[in-house]
Amino acid sequence: MHLLAAGTRQPAWINTGYDEFAKRLPAECKLLLHEIPLSTARKRADLARAVRDEGQKMLAALPDGAGVVALDVNGRSFSSEALARQLGRWLQGGRDLALMIGGPDGLTRECLARAELKWSLSPMTLPHGLVRVLVAEQLYRAWTILKGHPYHRA
Repeated sequence: MHLLAAGTRQPAWINTGYDEFAKRLPAECKLLLHEIPLSTARKRADLARAVRDEGQKMLAALPDGAGVVALDVNGRSFSSEALARQLGRWLQGGRDLALMIGGPDGLTRECLARAELKWSLSPMTLPHGLVRVLVAEQLYRAWTILKGHPYHRA
């Protein structure tokens, strides 16, 4: 699985949290982080161009043939058990999975259109760095449910 995330300078606690859950995942569903640099247009307060630039970089970084999931506040919500079932389908599908996390201003329409699934972690807007940690933890939780591991307690 590939986690394409906008932003290259995260606080240490974000990196530590992400790393903790990513390392717990087994080889069958290894999670690889690909950081997409934020656009320099942000420095000029040209947010529309910044989002467009970041979206183009995100789409260019998608692995060939991968299933694509966009993290989006308007996407589909999953219970932990439902995400476990979805993870099982992704693993059985036999192709890589790419999960896209936009920057401070989200993903472009093109990124959202490219996604086969839009996944919402919450109806609240979350900091894009924190989403990395939450995605890694939720994927680890889903895997533990599939394997009957005691990590998940309903």
